[in-house]
This record gives sequence, structure tokens and C-alpha cells, in this order.
Amino acid sequence: RLPTEAEWEYACRAGSDSSFCYGDDAAELDPYAWYGKNSGSQTHDVGGKQTNAWGVCDMHGNAGEWCADWYAEGFYKESPAADPQGPANGTCRVLRGGNWSDLPSVCRAASRDGYAPDDRSCYFGFRVVLGPGR
Repeated sequence: RLPTEAEWEYACRAGSDSSFCYGDDAAELDPYAWYGKNSGSQTHDVGGKQTNAWGVCDMHGNAGEWCADWYAEGFYKESPAADPQGPANGTCRVLRGGNWSDLPSVCRAASRDGYAPDDRSCYFGFRVVLGPGR
């Protein structure tokens, strides 16, 4: 299944509370992500960059990752702090992580956007989570 948005961010942060899995300095993103500055305008094989503290790779950049949750712009300003569940419905699904053409600010752990579920792009990908759904 696709991860919930909360699961995705939890895995991306790997225990940190910083902008990126390694800290807050966007100038140090190169070892962790393929993004607009270093990607050569293309996606790259998974695992080509340094992992986060939990051994998870490619959470920042390379391809934006679909999440199971519906997107609502201000949802997390009013949601519970622990394991928030996304809106019950909507027209767009959440995409997280940024992609190979993005600025570092879009690759931050908290950055999020929404796209229609049937949108297709060379910028989009997904990550599979093993375990029960909600």
C-alpha cells in the first residue's frame, strides 16, 4: 500500500525535527538527494545517495512520492499532532519529497503538494509500505 502522509514524513525525518533528515542547511543536501542542482535533469537509480539515520534512501528529491491521504492545504494546522489521518475525501492526493527538478525548499521533510490521482508525470513515483492499511 501507499504510506499515509504521516508515515511518509515520519520515515523521512528518521527521528529528527529538522528541515531535512540530516539538519536544516539546504547547502548540505547534495549527498542525500537528486534535485535541480545536481540531477542532470533526470531521475536516478534508487540508492545512489546517502541514507537517512534509519537507512531509508531517496526521501528527498529524485521523484515526488504519492501518499494515500487526500490533500487539503491547511489540514495539518488543525489536525492532531500524533499520527494525523488525512481528510476523508478530496480531489487531490498528497505528493511528498520533491523531485529531480526542484529547489531544496521543495525537498524538505515538511513540504507537500496535491495532485489529482490520475495525474501522470516523470516527476512522480511511489514507495510501498508493508503492513495493514487504515
